Amino acid sequence: MSDQAAVTRIAPSPTGDPHVGTAYQALFNSVFARQQGGKFIVRIEDTDRNRYNAQSEARILDMLDWLGIHPDASPRNEDDRGPYTQSQRAGLHQDYARQLLESGAAYRAFDTPEELEERRRAAEARKDSYLGYDRRDRALSREESDRRAAAGEEFVIRLKAPLEGQTVVHDRLRGDVVFDNAQLDDKVLLKRDGFPTYHLAAMVDDHLMGVTHVIRAEEWLTSTPIHKLILEGLGWEEPEWIHTPWLLSAGGKKYSKRRGDPSVEDFRRMGILPEALLNYLGMMGWSMPGGEEIFSVDDMVREFSWDRVSLGGSTFDVTKLKWLNGKYLREVLSEDEVTARLRAYLNEFGEGLPTGDDTYFAAVARLMIPRIETLGDFAPMTGYFWSEDFETDDKARKALDKGGELLPDLREALAGVQDWNAESTKHALHEYAEARELKLGKVMPPVRAAVAGTMQSPDLGDLLDVLGKERVLARLDRAIQNVEAQGTETQG
Repeated sequence: MSDQAAVTRIAPSPTGDPHVGTAYQALFNSVFARQQGGKFIVRIEDTDRNRYNAQSEARILDMLDWLGIHPDASPRNEDDRGPYTQSQRAGLHQDYARQLLESGAAYRAFDTPEELEERRRAAEARKDSYLGYDRRDRALSREESDRRAAAGEEFVIRLKAPLEGQTVVHDRLRGDVVFDNAQLDDKVLLKRDGFPTYHLAAMVDDHLMGVTHVIRAEEWLTSTPIHKLILEGLGWEEPEWIHTPWLLSAGGKKYSKRRGDPSVEDFRRMGILPEALLNYLGMMGWSMPGGEEIFSVDDMVREFSWDRVSLGGSTFDVTKLKWLNGKYLREVLSEDEVTARLRAYLNEFGEGLPTGDDTYFAAVARLMIPRIETLGDFAPMTGYFWSEDFETDDKARKALDKGGELLPDLREALAGVQDWNAESTKHALHEYAEARELKLGKVMPPVRAAVAGTMQSPDLGDLLDVLGKERVLARLDRAIQNVEAQGTETQG
């Protein structure tokens, strides 16, 4: 296959939330295909009709759009190798299952689900170490098999795996991996309902779609000897096998949505940028030649090499992802771009902030960009910019308790500022402190507490500038009233 342009694919199953592992595989498949001047395709593996979820299929494709990973062919971008929805190819899969049956590489098995379950339980009771199919119908003559099928008896078609010897799989990252054939199962290729299993459908579709490199998760390595045998049974050449290292969760186990690890949609709702997520996934098991931590997909395409993939498995650290996302907000994207992303995020996820005032919103965003790690941090940290009904936290209350008696004079000092901006308001507060021989640590906190209700806010001059004179003086008036009211209560 060395003379062919690389064709890669991902084949996600539409059964739930779009998985981080799908994004991970999509990244490496698309990067390698682009680097090789080839083709990257997305095929939906929906032959498990019991678990199929139509909304999940759409969400997987939406996820790739959001990430900016655009396949050369997919269910939304069909070409002459399609269709790219596997259930629509069932007739082809049935034809090739029959071809394997005719060649003797497969056989019909007439066991009912109830019989299989009974035998499985009996094997467990005997503590058999191998609980695969017992190959009972493998010994049926072809004539007997044909007769029972013609009589309408339901069956599956199973692969006739070799019983002795070894099957060797050559993996790009691991070299030759040897499997004892005695440990291989006679996997079902075609189910009783006429739908193929993943094993048959994936190999048929990979071949017909011209896939040259199967780049997929490490968990599929143990299935590869089965896939190799299917290809051999059909007389087809193998693709190059490349099984990428595990993505691990913080507990050291395989990253899994079933164990509650965040999905891509969770990260999107969290306010993670798609560029940052792809950057972080690129760091999982691979590294740039110069050790750079911030790099784009284009950088990956230029520098990618399988030689730089580590097989140890990488732990997905959400804290590190947030840190990287913050770097993108502060160092990679422009203020205008971050502001646009913030507005789009807030409009999509319904935070209810008044984003329509472009000038004011942009000014608030400019102040907060250095202080946030995700787009989702913005709304909880900026409530006092949008509403007068903001809470005063404990530290702010203490600041008002200690310096509240200064607020009337501070209000007067700020009211006298004519050209309201960050420098003029800070200058007024400095003059006030110097005139009364007070430290700024005594003067600034009660003002901050009065206008923001928190001590975790931007530079005070910038804060006052953005809030505006009218709003600042009104908030100081309210704080003064509250301090006076508390004083009266204390005296009473």
